[in-house]
Amino acid sequence: MIRLAIRLEAADAEIVLAELVELAPSGVEESELPDGRIEYAVYGAAGELPALPDLEAAAGGALVEIVTSEVGDDWDQRWKAFHKPVSIENRGQVLRVRPPWEDASAAADEIDLVVDPGQAFGTGAHATTRLCLELMLGLEPGGGCVDLGCGSGVLAIAAAKLGWAPVLGLDHEPESVTATIENARVNGVTVTAERFDLRRDGAVPTAPLVVANLLLPLLLDLSKAGFDGLAPQQMIASGLLIEQADEVSAAFSQAHGLQEQDRRISGEWAALLLARHAI
Repeated sequence: MIRLAIRLEAADAEIVLAELVELAPSGVEESELPDGRIEYAVYGAAGELPALPDLEAAAGGALVEIVTSEVGDDWDQRWKAFHKPVSIENRGQVLRVRPPWEDASAAADEIDLVVDPGQAFGTGAHATTRLCLELMLGLEPGGGCVDLGCGSGVLAIAAAKLGWAPVLGLDHEPESVTATIENARVNGVTVTAERFDLRRDGAVPTAPLVVANLLLPLLLDLSKAGFDGLAPQQMIASGLLIEQADEVSAAFSQAHGLQEQDRRISGEWAALLLARHAI
C-alpha cells in the first residue's frame, strides 16, 4: 500500500485540492503540520498511485512538497486511528463529530453526528470546520440553511440536527453530493444535496442561514455572484487565514450589507459570523 502525501502552504490549499480530486475522488486524509502547512494524503495499492520520489512540484501553480511512503498491511487500522471524535462546545451545547467506528457518547446532552471520513472531504477535525460548528452552536435556529461547499455534509447535517430546516447542501463535486445524502441518512436527518458550480452557475440559492466553508478566492466569487434573493439573515464564512478575514468581511458588507458580528480564530484560521441586522 502506498501513501502519497502532498504538503503545501495553507493559502494554496484550494487549487491543490482541486488537482487531487481526479487522483482521489473518494477523499483524502487532511492534517495541519506543526509548521502551519497543510498535508493531504491519499492511499492506494502499488500501481494505483504514482510511486514518486520525494520532490517539490507545481500543482495548479502552487509549489508543493510530495512525499511517498509504503505503509504496512495495517493501513486501514492506521487510517481509523487517525480519525478521532471531535467535540465542539458553545452556549452550553456540545456537538460531537465521530467516525462510524467510534461509539456514540454516553452523555445524554451531547449532539451526536456521524460522518464517514472516507467518503468526501471534511470530517469536522479541521480548524475551519470546527470554527463553523462553534458559530452555529451560538445561533438560534430559524428557517432554512444552505451549506455551500458541503463536502461530506458535516455542516449541513449539524444544521439539521440543530433545528435549521430545510437544509440544502451544494458542492461542485458529485462525490460530495452523494456523501452528504448518505451521511444525512445515517444520521437520521433530512438534507437535500445538489451539484452547484459557484463560478459557472450564477447566484447562489439563499436561506436565512448560509454557511460557506470555502477558501478566499471562492468566498470573493460568492460576494460577486450574490444570492438568488435577499442576502441571508446570517452567514458563516470560513476557510480563511487570519490575514484574509478583513477582506472577506469588507466584501460582504459592501456588496450585501452583511455586517460582521463575531470572529473566531484557531491557529492560523479564522471564521466570520455576518448578519444583515445586529444579533
